[in-house]
Amino acid sequence: MLTLKTLREDREKVIAKLKIKNFDAAPLVDKIIELDAKRRALQTESDALLSEQKQKAAEIGALMKQGLKDQAEKAKAAVASLKAKSNDLLDQMEQAAKDIEASLVLIPNMPCDLVAPGKGAEDNQVVKMGGPDVNLPEGALPHWELAKKYDIIDFDLGVKITGAGFPVYKGKGAKLQRALINFFLDCNTAAGYKEVEPPVMVNKDSGFGTGQLPDKEGQMYHAEVDDFYMVPTAEVPVTNIFRDVILSENEIPQRLTAYTPCFRREAGSYGKDVRGLNRLHQFDKVEIVRVEKPEDSYKALDEMVAHVESLVNKLGLKYRILRLCGGDMSFTSAITYDFELWSAAQGRWLEISSVSNFETYQANRLHLRYRDENGKTQLAHTLNGSSLALPRVVAALLEDNQTPDGIVIPEVLRPYTGFDKID
Repeated sequence: MLTLKTLREDREKVIAKLKIKNFDAAPLVDKIIELDAKRRALQTESDALLSEQKQKAAEIGALMKQGLKDQAEKAKAAVASLKAKSNDLLDQMEQAAKDIEASLVLIPNMPCDLVAPGKGAEDNQVVKMGGPDVNLPEGALPHWELAKKYDIIDFDLGVKITGAGFPVYKGKGAKLQRALINFFLDCNTAAGYKEVEPPVMVNKDSGFGTGQLPDKEGQMYHAEVDDFYMVPTAEVPVTNIFRDVILSENEIPQRLTAYTPCFRREAGSYGKDVRGLNRLHQFDKVEIVRVEKPEDSYKALDEMVAHVESLVNKLGLKYRILRLCGGDMSFTSAITYDFELWSAAQGRWLEISSVSNFETYQANRLHLRYRDENGKTQLAHTLNGSSLALPRVVAALLEDNQTPDGIVIPEVLRPYTGFDKID
């Protein structure tokens, strides 16, 4: 979340920046500034009362030494009254602090200067296109028909076992999933990311730390008895490794990668765009997470975008990179680049990765700091990206590599699959 200092010192900038996200911040910002002024006034009053209590306490000691018991008792009564007032002020300060935080979490992150205004996906900026053109054979099929033809993904069986959006991968389909996970993890570790295997359930504090709560409860699966949430992305548990942590100068940057299954309710999704692997409730994804000094985070973001692009190029797929406009960005992001693959069989682009810089927004919620060269604690910057989300990668691989004789596996994956064709 944004800091109080930012709201107090840069009110106009905050309001102007959040208009790019189509968010009217003025009422909340003014409410928070007013609450903070009230809290500060209460603090000043409380400090004065504490000072008066100390003075009275000293007087009581002096009066007792002089044998002036009656006067001492009156002074004690005055101290008791001051303590009651102090306790009341402390209660008011605590409530003001709670009201401030409750309002702060409702304000999204400010977009950085590179982000353009816009209402939604139609206003996103294409910053790069790459990969080979796709020339499909006559009678080419979409991936859900290929999955049935070669018996590698069973959507109906998933419905029987669980429900829609929970496919069963079979035979070479299951091996392709495992191959992609291992391939992505190996590429990430070769690029300097340390592999971790986090839990796939998180508590409420973790959801709050990365900004999923209180913003996305409706999209997350919730185990109510234990009050745990199934992870929507490995970003949540991996970034929370650093919650309430102060990193030393030589411990930053941090670069981590993890594979997890991901769970999303996708409430409200319907229509042709959800067919097959296009939109699932459970899917596999490999993630990269970085913790950086503020002055290094945009260089780190460029490195992450280049790394994800290298994965797509190794798979030989046609892609484009978008810089999201303000209206299509997440609540927590300062800037986001999306990667999309071209599905020639479906005639549409499929999103496979988002790479984002959150600047200090998550770090403030996480209480994630580092010590600078002067030993002073500073909020770090957090970044994350999909590298990659599997379902739509698999969809594009199946569709773009289909031939009359089967589906050809990209060469880089063959050491991982153990086969070069699905037939």
